[in-house]
Amino acid sequence: MNIPIHRLGREYHSCDLVELDLGNGETLTTHTANPGLIRRDLLQIAKAKAALDAIPAETLADYCEQAAELFLHADLPCGDTTHSPQQYVESLSALTRLPHTLVRMNMGKIHAAMSQVRTVIAGLTRNMPLNIFDKGITRLADLTINYFPTTSSLGVSLPSNAPAVNSLWIPAPVMKIPVLLKPGREDPFTPLRIVQAMIQAGFPKEAFGYYPTTHEGGDTLLTSCGRGISFGSDATVKKYSAFPSIQVHGTGRSKILIGKDMIHRWPEFLDVIVQSISANGGRSCINTSAILVPSHRDELANALAAELAKIQPLPRDHENALLCGFANPALADGIDSLITAHLKDPGATDLTAAHRETPRKVDAFDQTYLQPTLISCTDKEHPLANTEFMFPYASIVEIPQSEMLANIGQTLVVSAFTEDQTFIEQLLLSPDIERLNLGTYPTNRVQWEQPHEGNLFEFLYHRRAIQGNVAVA
Repeated sequence: MNIPIHRLGREYHSCDLVELDLGNGETLTTHTANPGLIRRDLLQIAKAKAALDAIPAETLADYCEQAAELFLHADLPCGDTTHSPQQYVESLSALTRLPHTLVRMNMGKIHAAMSQVRTVIAGLTRNMPLNIFDKGITRLADLTINYFPTTSSLGVSLPSNAPAVNSLWIPAPVMKIPVLLKPGREDPFTPLRIVQAMIQAGFPKEAFGYYPTTHEGGDTLLTSCGRGISFGSDATVKKYSAFPSIQVHGTGRSKILIGKDMIHRWPEFLDVIVQSISANGGRSCINTSAILVPSHRDELANALAAELAKIQPLPRDHENALLCGFANPALADGIDSLITAHLKDPGATDLTAAHRETPRKVDAFDQTYLQPTLISCTDKEHPLANTEFMFPYASIVEIPQSEMLANIGQTLVVSAFTEDQTFIEQLLLSPDIERLNLGTYPTNRVQWEQPHEGNLFEFLYHRRAIQGNVAVA
């Protein structure tokens, strides 16, 4: 299989190639874009923007809904061949080590984001009509509102660990902003399949760039586009912190907080907590990585550890597979060694170890796995108490409810199991929480009418004060 670069509507074959093993004697070759090529293409971005501007936003939304069905069900171009949905599942699983079940689950999330794009954009714009992207102006009640695009391009540097993160850029072409995509090394397939589905549905091919590239090329894409989105670790966040035009989706450190009014009901919450920790193989920033309780830590932790330990490695094509192998075994070795080293510090215990017959790191089915791990911490400052790893991992800490919000730090998602109105009011005012679930919801629960992280519309468009007589259709 041979996947070229897509240069805003033109295929391009590079001399710089990367070969990846798909198993069963199959090889994938991707063509690498150099930074200069990306910069040259951006000189032509006005043509890409004009191609989108020529189509009403309502029509683009129709195309996106049609593309959702193509993405999920159709045979679509993939380089010099075509990919059926099943071939996409198998190829992506071979590179990322995601089991087939989780690839299909991520496909479902992407399909939902595309098929519900009107709901997504309504949530981002607070229910403004789609023609705001056609004319830049609309009227709400007695107020005339003007928004204009802050950029003519959105660059996105994508990861390999969670295909569904592609959902975050999908509304941009409907908002008439061309996208330039750097796929993750182990997932060249998902963004390409989405782009091909959109083009097949009617989007102009000039509106999409697809650039497998180096770290330097990724930096060029993000800093040369008017707006950029990147995914990564705390180091990635720090790297781009000086660039206000780049939005970084970093470590989530998502948490479950159980209030003192509901902690006595902890047995009712086991299934929700297990799902929060283990969904999508524990690879998402919205997976729970820490649980804070005001009491009953030991009872809850021991019961939770027993349930998590039941999740064991299975072949990637097994219908019940939930754990992901590591495409790079050295990464699993490093994570396992780090956890083991910190467990020597006082105040932390691996409770899942007592429920497993094998070590945390295990080789099985020609892959390296890290098995679910729950760490009970007696010290909230322990290095393992508020961290995140790319497998089902969580810590549990007992801390007074009155001290929880002062100790959570920046948190992508908090699911607060409480009906205490005073505590709820404190949660609503906390500056450290990006998304808040009030009730016994898993942290990985997504509502399409609510922004996942940040607001893409406000990132790509800016409101302008306007006075005078303006005709508003």
